[in-house]
Amino acid sequence: MQPTIRDYRPGDLDAIYDICVRTGAGGADARGVHSSDLMLGDVWAVPYVTREPEHAHVLDDGTGTAVGYVLGTADTRAFVAWFRAEWIPAVADRFAAGDPRDRGLTAALNAPEKMLRAELADYPAHLHIDLLPEWQGRGKGRALMAAFLDGLRAAGVPRVHLGMAAGNTGAHTFYQRLGFHDLPVPDSGARFMGRDTAPF
Repeated sequence: MQPTIRDYRPGDLDAIYDICVRTGAGGADARGVHSSDLMLGDVWAVPYVTREPEHAHVLDDGTGTAVGYVLGTADTRAFVAWFRAEWIPAVADRFAAGDPRDRGLTAALNAPEKMLRAELADYPAHLHIDLLPEWQGRGKGRALMAAFLDGLRAAGVPRVHLGMAAGNTGAHTFYQRLGFHDLPVPDSGARFMGRDTAPF
């Protein structure tokens, strides 16, 4: 069977965790970096498929296995409120050991309000996209992004943003090709980009 872009299914959850950790070190493998390999997914991926599965899409390798994803929220402000009230208590036990390797990730988990920046207010949705390395460079990231934008547009969302490590020049070039432009967000330590939800 051919690889396809399809909607997220609950049975994809383990693959979402796996893709997140295997791309979690600036695009490289982060397995073993934290005290649990699930922790990266608990912060950067699984909350989205839990709250808004309708805005999650996967690249299926043709056997039913997800090897890439795009996921996010249509409303960052509402997502942050939910994350604070419901998600942090749901996963707190996994972050309670106090392992020094987990300090930065634990800080990110406990500060979801950092997603709310005045400079991004006109771009209410945000997203995360990751593909396993062997599936990169095949045009599948573009197809995933198109599916995500279609869903936002159908929901009446006008614009979307994303963030990345400031030094990730490869990702920056990829997003520029998809019509994203830089958004000025001072003192963030990261690079932010945005675009409207019109088709490519």
